[in-house]
Amino acid sequence: MQINDELVVNIEKLSNLGYGIAKSDGFVIFVENACPQDVVKIAISKLNKNYANAKIKEIITPSPHRVEPFCPMQKVCGACQIQFIDYDYQLELKREIVQDAMNKIAHLNLEIPAPVPSPNIKAFRHKIQYPVAQTKVSKRILAGYYKPQTHELVNIKYCPIQPEICDKIIDFIRTVECNITGYDEKTHAGDLRHIVIRNSVATGENLVVLVMNSDKLYSRYKDLANRIYDEFDDVSGVCVNFNPQKTNVIMSKNTQCVCGKPVIEEKILDKTFQIGANTFFQVNPKSAENIFRYVRDYIAENFKNPVVLDAYAGISAFGICVSDVCSQVVSVEENAESCSLAEKSIELNNIKNVEIHNEDAAKFFAKEQRRFDAVILDPPRKGCSVQSLEEAIRLCKNTIIYVSCNPATLARDLKYLTEKGCRVESIQPFDMFCHTFHIENVAIIKI
Repeated sequence: MQINDELVVNIEKLSNLGYGIAKSDGFVIFVENACPQDVVKIAISKLNKNYANAKIKEIITPSPHRVEPFCPMQKVCGACQIQFIDYDYQLELKREIVQDAMNKIAHLNLEIPAPVPSPNIKAFRHKIQYPVAQTKVSKRILAGYYKPQTHELVNIKYCPIQPEICDKIIDFIRTVECNITGYDEKTHAGDLRHIVIRNSVATGENLVVLVMNSDKLYSRYKDLANRIYDEFDDVSGVCVNFNPQKTNVIMSKNTQCVCGKPVIEEKILDKTFQIGANTFFQVNPKSAENIFRYVRDYIAENFKNPVVLDAYAGISAFGICVSDVCSQVVSVEENAESCSLAEKSIELNNIKNVEIHNEDAAKFFAKEQRRFDAVILDPPRKGCSVQSLEEAIRLCKNTIIYVSCNPATLARDLKYLTEKGCRVESIQPFDMFCHTFHIENVAIIKI
């Protein structure tokens, strides 16, 4: 097999990164934009020792699950990798991804149920992060997503997975005359690096964050912020984030609100949350609500007035949502802004039994002496450290509720926990990121 070789293959399954998997004489080939049960002619684009990558030249027999994407930019935009697959089958493929991870990594003999679908499969994404660039000749501002596996920017004027108001705000920023230049990541020149928008399902309000290649608030930045604020009634605040570093990190920790409010409010279940520019909150609030309800109901049905530890808590969304069925909740989060907003949300909801600690989870675990009826772990994609898992076992009397957005690191951590004598009772997937290979899971682990 060589580069540019053409083959006809059957697509057998979907990889955990969203590629179709085919085999030729037992050799694995990962095929872009392929659906299981497709018969396709492919061209080898990359050859490695143990596998190859390929692109489709011709769809000979389409899978019965292949559909026309509802977004005309799907093939060139990297945001919705599997939008060409019908939604019900997307859910089954995601279930298989979780099942494979649990079988092969965690060695669990556990049947994974169907994912809980997203309540909305269009206009569900309520946090938007567009990188910004500028054309060399016309100096036109571009904003959108990168083509898959490149840093070539696709100028997105309409995105059906986000609220329409976001398209309008971004298009205004692209076209308004305010002496702002787009960022060039090769030369590290230009003003505007990213446009970040947080949109509230509950109120319709939008918080706009302009990520600037600077550590100073220039008058032209203020002018752009005020023009956005004045143009849109649904924009409740415009902030500038200062990020002059040569980095792929989108936002620094330094943000200044230029006009309006630095937060928006969102509702999950019956609780109100304040969300700021630098705080983590789920991009699909309606799907997140399903997860919070699932965790709250599990605690209510299996415990009576428990004391619960909420680790990697963010703005203490889990802690606040489960507080009604707990005698006490202890939330731990290392981001200071998140903790501040958690305190405000606790006050807004008149909650008296949630205790906030602004500290790294592993450090808090190591010195904490109290034991908890249940421990909620909601770590970032990289999962938990071994130290955190060991301390969670030590601090937990009964049940660890592990919320994960990465099946592979969840499986790794469950393997460690089972080797330490824990038992995985159940894993329930939830579809948070429609039309992508990503899938959220809630694992119930008994100590």
